[in-house]
Amino acid sequence: METKKTKEKKVESKKDVKTHPLILGTRVTEKSAIGADKGAYTFNVKDTANKSEIKKAIKAMYNVTPVRISITKVASKKVVRRGVIGTKAGGKKATIYLKKGDKITFA
Repeated sequence: METKKTKEKKVESKKDVKTHPLILGTRVTEKSAIGADKGAYTFNVKDTANKSEIKKAIKAMYNVTPVRISITKVASKKVVRRGVIGTKAGGKKATIYLKKGDKITFA
């Protein structure tokens, strides 16, 4: 009796990244990169989010407690691409300030 060795396929999934419906993602700009060195992290958030909800979401996702949160509206802008007028979507961004020892690491 012959036993066949079956090859097991390993499906690599994305790292177990915790998500929250209010946090749309990180805002990657030069200004936010400079702020991250100083303990201020910037995220794109839903338009309906408020400071207390964002604080709970950050605490659940990254296990850090924000010291201060600033929310800013991002205006939509008109753009012209190949002669066609369109708009860039606006939204809301939140800047989260942490204590000196705390850090958020992104995968």
